[in-house]
Amino acid sequence: MSMISARIERLPFARFHKHLLLMGGLGYTFDAMDAAVLAFILPVLRTAWNLTSVQIGVLGSSTYIGFLFGALLAGTLGDLIGRRAVMMSALALYCAASIVSAMVDTWPSFFAARVVAGMGTGAESAIIAPYLAEFVARRYRGSFTGALAGFFSFGFVAAALLGYFIVPAYDNGWRIVLVITAVPVVMLLWWRRALPESPRWLESRGREKEAEAVLDRIEAGFARAGHVLPQPVVEATAPAGATGTLLANFAALLAGRQARITIMTWIMWLAITFSYYSFFVWIPGLLVQNGMSITKSFAYSIAIYCAQIPGYFSAAYFNERIGRQATIATYMVLGGASALGLAFAQSDQQIMAAGIFLSLFMNGTYAGVYAYTAEVFPTPVRTTGAGLASAIGRIGAIVSPILVGYLYPNFGFAGVFGVTTTVLLLGALTVVLMGVRTRGRSLEEIAAGEVA
Repeated sequence: MSMISARIERLPFARFHKHLLLMGGLGYTFDAMDAAVLAFILPVLRTAWNLTSVQIGVLGSSTYIGFLFGALLAGTLGDLIGRRAVMMSALALYCAASIVSAMVDTWPSFFAARVVAGMGTGAESAIIAPYLAEFVARRYRGSFTGALAGFFSFGFVAAALLGYFIVPAYDNGWRIVLVITAVPVVMLLWWRRALPESPRWLESRGREKEAEAVLDRIEAGFARAGHVLPQPVVEATAPAGATGTLLANFAALLAGRQARITIMTWIMWLAITFSYYSFFVWIPGLLVQNGMSITKSFAYSIAIYCAQIPGYFSAAYFNERIGRQATIATYMVLGGASALGLAFAQSDQQIMAAGIFLSLFMNGTYAGVYAYTAEVFPTPVRTTGAGLASAIGRIGAIVSPILVGYLYPNFGFAGVFGVTTTVLLLGALTVVLMGVRTRGRSLEEIAAGEVA
């Protein structure tokens, strides 16, 4: 470990980190609002613009298409030009594109604007966790990053409230909602202007003086607050491999011991994202076909969205208590069990209970996934690895609704839940068997340590 990392590891969790958590978390809140509010807007646009089912389907996929490319682009650029520049650009891109989408009058224009907005939210989602995790000492990192992801839940709840109360209340309610989700981002960008670049990244690019200057300012803030910092303890770790160019960074992800970890993150993201969108895109409609109309109710939707909050933050707690691998695997298995409960539910009350638990555990899994992904890659390729894993996960979001649409007519509920639950179990096994322990270890120690 370098002196830069040693100085970060001695910092206690204080006001500085709470500001990071709030600034990063609010970005995730707006990301979630942007993705979730589309479900409430599309039915209005179908009528207003006389859209076909195919056109509605294309619009529904717009955010996820943009998300995939945004995550991949943000990851690669984050390691090449810096975390902060990508984070600020991504948020500004989302804000501008979302406002444009509120002004258009044709579905092709709306589709294009939503793809661009999705690129912004995808880039933001991919860059924030690995960027801010580099400021946090090992003893707080799992809970910090899990709680950071927990801000997604606030965005989903806000989107539901806007969708139910604003969209139907005005002739142009859908436009108002899109502006509401975008305008506050301007204030967040102004607040984030004071965020420093990651000292760990600066050091990895040979910019030690800049890294030291950033840490000097951070430590001065701790001193003003009355914190007496202990002497930094430098630990011996292996040097990083060759990186610094796009091709070298991608090659480093699949070199030696890192290849196993990289492939593990791909499978982990595919498993949770495939299953998540299988359940939450299709299941309400399938239950309605079986006479369970509660899934169309406001009470059901709000309960599902609100269950995300304890899901994310309980997993953030367990990230440090039992470790990231155990948290992810446990929540995946419990999510699968909840899905089976939903499949065999016979009453509205049973559907409500199973749906709440499904939402709690599936979203809780993401709190573990975001924390874990931000830790298992070396600093020079951290955002490249995280962005690529996130992008691959979005393939699951695109494929799963199509596959479920094939499975249900041919194999019924058993086929749908059988495949998705099996995918979850495979993801849990992959994390346990192929992952590495990160709890209580510095980022440098994880990068240089043994796989098992």
